[in-house]
Amino acid sequence: MGNCCSLGNNTKTPKFQNGDSVLGNRAIPGNAGPENAPQPKPLPPSAASGVPSKPVAIGPVLGRPMEDVSSVYTIGKELGRGQFGVTYLCTHKATSEQFACKTIAKRKLINQEDIEDVRREVQIMHHLTGQPNIVELKGTYEDKQSVHLVMELCAGGELFDRIIEKGYFTEHAAASLLRTIVQIVHTCHSMGVVHRDLKPENFLLLSQDENSPLKATDFGLSVFFKQGEVFRDIVGSAYYIAPEVLKRRYGPEVDIWSIGVMLYILLCGVPPFWAEGEHGIFNAILRGHVDFTSDPWPSISTGAKDLVRKMLNSDPKQRLTAFQVLNHPWIKEDGEAPDKPLDNAVLDRLKQFRAMNKFKKVALRVYIFP
Repeated sequence: MGNCCSLGNNTKTPKFQNGDSVLGNRAIPGNAGPENAPQPKPLPPSAASGVPSKPVAIGPVLGRPMEDVSSVYTIGKELGRGQFGVTYLCTHKATSEQFACKTIAKRKLINQEDIEDVRREVQIMHHLTGQPNIVELKGTYEDKQSVHLVMELCAGGELFDRIIEKGYFTEHAAASLLRTIVQIVHTCHSMGVVHRDLKPENFLLLSQDENSPLKATDFGLSVFFKQGEVFRDIVGSAYYIAPEVLKRRYGPEVDIWSIGVMLYILLCGVPPFWAEGEHGIFNAILRGHVDFTSDPWPSISTGAKDLVRKMLNSDPKQRLTAFQVLNHPWIKEDGEAPDKPLDNAVLDRLKQFRAMNKFKKVALRVYIFP
């Protein structure tokens, strides 16, 4: 993972050199002085302080000097919780600017693979910094107990929550949202990154403003990839996992499948592959039957159904790419998506699905399918 642009093997990440920052936390310059002023020779540590100086501890995860995040930020309330990390509100002590701090307990990183996953998440977020609609990494810190990722704060909440709050949704609005989401994925894929865990919870609004930008977050399962590379580890969230992931042979096409599932949910309020338990969901995904006969599908436009079918094609080679999705007539800015409101039952079902999914969110994080 040392090279952001081309990587030989996505399962190994070389250690960072001592003093190298994966993100580049701002360095503190040395004392400035007149150019020609004579500089006194530094005293030996024992003479200067009376005690020998201790060597700086290098963090085993980030591979650079350990630093206390609380020396720069005030850590506040909990914002969210995942399998490895807890996200807190944090405030920069000097500027009072607010950010989100994802804290990963090192005791949960039980093997080298877990450590490499954290390194890769940091590297990928650094690699994508500056891209529109992707949450920006602001700083990384490591202390004895934890690794801390300080990120842009998305105070507007989750995408589906905003839709439910508005209580009014149209195919045209769904097309507009999907266009932004697919543009994000197109950017990631063009920069050699596959997300592998795309779902509504990982799309946040930057602010409470009506026209707030949408931001993709949580790159904890993301990997760098090269054209033609095959992945075999099963990761993701149950409703959104592509069939080829369950078959342990896949590439970046899995992100398009996950967005196709999101579009299906946006238009009808429930996921296309539904069962009581995870294994039931996986079996439904492998069967691949997508229901377009139940309400509200008879009243949904032909263009929307055509796009969903092409994104949920069980054959990844036949599935649309991000570029092809963006050129589909339904999704285009002045495209075919009608502006009439969707049935209220769609929003009611969406509300029920969100409530159930929030309850199960931690449990449905990552799966190992035998």
